[in-house]
Amino acid sequence: MANEHLSDNCIFCKIIKGEIPSNKIAETEKSYAFLDINPLSEGHALIIPKYHSEFFHQLPDDVLADMLPLAKKVALAIGLDNGQYNLLQNNGRMAHQEVFHVHFHIIPKPNPEQGLIIGWPQQKFTAEDLKKTLNRIKEKL
Repeated sequence: MANEHLSDNCIFCKIIKGEIPSNKIAETEKSYAFLDINPLSEGHALIIPKYHSEFFHQLPDDVLADMLPLAKKVALAIGLDNGQYNLLQNNGRMAHQEVFHVHFHIIPKPNPEQGLIIGWPQQKFTAEDLKKTLNRIKEKL
């Protein structure tokens, strides 16, 4: 994939173009995997598209279809076949996205103190509320 879909002002685009060094794990024609420089645990890796988009929903389907198989291969290569890891992708500042280029984190969870530590404040909705939400979503598919 040519560089026409990369940004001159994006740190991840600069990594893809080789302007900033990285600890590259693997790459495909459409995706690039490397170790995170601020890891939450050993082996914390990022999978990024070779197509600059700020948000997941903006990526072309063919690029998305390439990213997850690479993420799976990297997770297995890291040694995460025990299933103890997070696959994380954030969109927007309120969702804690810090680099505005789509990226997936593969974060090993070797023990309760390492890896991603999250709080998950659940909301309460009635069955009727859930049905309304379901219908609204299905109407737009």
